[in-house]
Amino acid sequence: MSPPQPRILLNVRQFYERHPGFTQSGIRNLIHCSNERVRSKGLLPGNGLKEAGAFLKCGRRIVIDEGRFFAWLDRRNGVATGEARP
Repeated sequence: MSPPQPRILLNVRQFYERHPGFTQSGIRNLIHCSNERVRSKGLLPGNGLKEAGAFLKCGRRIVIDEGRFFAWLDRRNGVATGEARP
């Protein structure tokens, strides 16, 4: 049995530098929208990233679990897990 792969945890800047297809403001918006929030028409559910474990709090800092973030993105876009990406 092989040892488990280490989790890759990145702050917003590191994630942006590693994946330039995402903007820093876009990542921060995903973080903001991961929590339920109250709107004038009622309660708006989160986007599911928090439940997926993609965002972790360490004090005031938020780190992104890279593997869980992309697993969430694949599920959201209907990509079957285990398939090779083009």
